[in-house]
Amino acid sequence: MRELIELIIKGIVDNPDKVEINEIIGEKSSIFEVKVDPSDIGKVIGRQGRNIKSIRTILNAAAQKDDKRVVLEIVE
Repeated sequence: MRELIELIIKGIVDNPDKVEINEIIGEKSSIFEVKVDPSDIGKVIGRQGRNIKSIRTILNAAAQKDDKRVVLEIVE
C-alpha cells in the first residue's frame, strides 16, 4: 500500500525527492501521513480536493481486498 501511495504522489508533485510517507499500522486500519514540499501541497490536494479524494478512493478499493481501512492525511 505504501508503494502505491508513493507512486501516485511522486507522479503528481514537482519535487518527488521530498515526499515522505509515515505509516501507522493498527489492527483493522492503517494511517498514512504524507509530507510533501510546501509548493506541492496544492497539486496533491487538487482543485476542490479532487486529486486527494481520487487517491483515497483508489486506496480504499485496494484495502478492501485485505478487509482493512485506510486513512490518508497530508501533513505540513
